[in-house]
Formats: sequence, structure tokens, C-alpha cells
Amino acid sequence: MKTAASMLQIRNRRVVELAAKLAATRRSTKTEAVLRALENELARIEGEKSLTERLKPIQERVARRPTTGREADKRFYDDLSGEP
Repeated sequence: MKTAASMLQIRNRRVVELAAKLAATRRSTKTEAVLRALENELARIEGEKSLTERLKPIQERVARRPTTGREADKRFYDDLSGEP
């Protein structure tokens, strides 16, 4: 009878090759290599900043800039781009 710990079967040849390569590089078993890879990927994903978190420093920097007092209308943008 199989236990819950032995239920994963990998049938993809490339995955098996990569697990074997990582295990050989780390001098570990394929199980330890797969475990380490899964843990590392989950940690990487959980450590990623959201778009909101990545944009926050930019938004704060823009908000600190003083206003020019100029009206941003069509003529203003035409002047910036050199349009008549």
C-alpha cells in the first residue's frame, strides 16, 4: 500500500533529467533536489513585490516634485513636442 508521501510520480523525461542533474550537482538525492527546487521557487514567488509595491517609490518621488503652475493643455504638449 502506498503512503501519502509516495504519491508523486514524475513522468516527464525532462523533469527527471533536470532533477538528476541538480541532485548530482548538489550531491543529493532526486527527492532532495526536487524538494529544494520547489521550496526555492515558492520562496522566490512569495518574496516578489507586487506591482503596487514596485511603483510606490516612483509615485512618491513624483509626488515630491513641486508643481510648475503651468496648465497642461494641448498647446503645452504641442510646445513640448515641437508641434506648431
